[in-house]
Order: sequence, then C-alpha cells, then structure tokens
Amino acid sequence: MRFFRLLAITVAAAVVATPTLAARYFDPATKQWIDYSARGMPSGKSPIRRERIRYDGPYGPGTVIIDTSERRLYHVQSNGRAIKYGIGVGREGFQWAGTKRITRKAEWPGWTPPPQMRARERRKGRVLPAHMPGGPNNPLGARALYLGSSLYRIHGSNEPWTIGTAVSSGCIRMANDDVKHLYDNVNVGTRVVVKR
Repeated sequence: MRFFRLLAITVAAAVVATPTLAARYFDPATKQWIDYSARGMPSGKSPIRRERIRYDGPYGPGTVIIDTSERRLYHVQSNGRAIKYGIGVGREGFQWAGTKRITRKAEWPGWTPPPQMRARERRKGRVLPAHMPGGPNNPLGARALYLGSSLYRIHGSNEPWTIGTAVSSGCIRMANDDVKHLYDNVNVGTRVVVKR
C-alpha cells in the first residue's frame, strides 16, 4: 500500500513539474511561425495583436469583413479606419464565403453541436455532448455572434493558441478578449462579409 501511495505522489509531482509546451502556428499575414505558450490560455488574449489600421475599401462603417485566407477580421470604423483582429477559420473542406447579418448575440453561450458534427466526431472516437452550458471550458468562449440562419458564428474560444489557424468546422474563432471587444461594438443586424 505504501508503494502505491509513493508512486501516486511521484506521478503527481511529475505532472506538476512538467513544463507546458508551446504551441506553434503559421501566421499567413506575416508569413512567420509564431510560438504561443499554452500557459497564456486563461488570459483569453490572442497571439495576434489587435490593431487599428487605415481602411480605404468598398465597405461602409460598421461592416465586419472576414478574410479567411489572411485569417483576419476587420471591423470598419468611420474616418477611413478599421480594427483588425486575428481569427481562426474553417479547416480544409469547411471554408465558406458569403454575406450574412448578425441575427443574435449571446454572452457565455451554450453549445449544442449539430448532429452531423457529433456523428463526424463519433467516427473519430470522440463523443461530443448533446449540449454544453456556457462557461470557460465551452468551445464557444465568452461571446457568440450568430450569422443569419446558418450554423456559423463568430465566437470566442477556450483555445486561444488556435487563432491564426484553419481548424474550425466553419465558425470564425476569436480570442475571448477580442470577441468581447467586437461584441461590445456591433449590433444585431450588422453586415458580415466573408471572403476566401
């Protein structure tokens, strides 16, 4: 019995002492590999810094533009400016483009994976819940902006190191700090343009 207690203490100490490995992702905008420590997860900060930039494109103030190839979201402001955020986008086979409107906003949204997603993950040996209440472990993160009548959303993430990657099932991921910032500055009815 003492051997098992000693073994349990040794294993627990090894787990606590094991350093967290850094995640790496390729930023297509800067064409560089970025290291992002998983230790930063609880902060909700993005590995890609939010910026206020000059904008002289065709879309008017208030429009949200998502450039999936660049993996950036732009919220057009007045006076030729935009706020630029890093995002995670749909992986191969899950990309899409089009124009939608924000039809609903939710803080700490619950997640109900669609049946096709649950079946797809079950084939990989992963069982998804029928529903997960909102909270810090929920994959939708701190906020969600629902796009039209589609299954797609702009939402936060409990995996901020995935920002800048193509990893989702078509939703647009943002770090929690960034999605809260966007959420506070857009309304239901805001136009969202998704480009590939």
